[in-house]
Amino acid sequence: MTRTRTGAFYLTGAALAVLFLLPMLWTVFSSVRGREAASGGDGWGLANYQRLLAYGSGLGTYLTNTVVVAVVAVSVTVVTTTLGGYAMVRLPFPGRNVLFLVTLAVLMVPYTTILVPLYILLGWLGLQNSLVGLGLVLAVLQLPFGLFMMRNSFDALPAELEEAALVDGCTITGALRRVLLRGVLPGIVTVALFSFLAAWNEFVAPLIFLTDGSKFTLPVALFNLQSGSLGSVDFGALQAGVVVSALPCVAVFLVLQRYYVRGFTSGALKG
Repeated sequence: MTRTRTGAFYLTGAALAVLFLLPMLWTVFSSVRGREAASGGDGWGLANYQRLLAYGSGLGTYLTNTVVVAVVAVSVTVVTTTLGGYAMVRLPFPGRNVLFLVTLAVLMVPYTTILVPLYILLGWLGLQNSLVGLGLVLAVLQLPFGLFMMRNSFDALPAELEEAALVDGCTITGALRRVLLRGVLPGIVTVALFSFLAAWNEFVAPLIFLTDGSKFTLPVALFNLQSGSLGSVDFGALQAGVVVSALPCVAVFLVLQRYYVRGFTSGALKG
């Protein structure tokens, strides 16, 4: 690569970085300006965050609700798609390829079309207006993509690894737990990361399935804050809420990014 091309490469990268980071920096900047600054005045401080903490049932309640929903969704998605991906590759049951294609076809269906059946199903299970029920719904929405990722992750592993473990005396469960899970760890982390981001930022499903204001997740609480009262909108507190909502996603991504990259480069996209 010539020096001119190298310079153009870094210049383009820097321009894209500024393009993506500028809205985030503007949001952080707006969140620490005082209320008077919203009307054109000056002022800095944490007043926006203080009003956000005191909003509704309290910021801590909304954060806790969102964490509970995300934990349920990630746990159910990871366990079911890991076992399902293993079964799709290692267990030669009839019709597994057809079943996999049907699962992929679900990705083409807008998830809003199945919200009503899911609402009725939660009523039968006694889980309406429940954080656990909402977590299960969000897990269901992530199952097709998760199963796709885990099937390809297991398919990328040599069958000799499992055969060697079985020869050494492991059971199928033991070989899966002691040998195969290490090989598909990047795929598991990728599924968990996508499931977490989807559950954390989901808005429509919590708005439909939760009716108790004290059980609202953070996106729904921010929407109510954005709606305001008597036509007034607290933009400062809203920007503070956006920053608080984004921080966990950024932190989780930075911690897991090396597994995430490996998940896409070690055969997770093998079709």
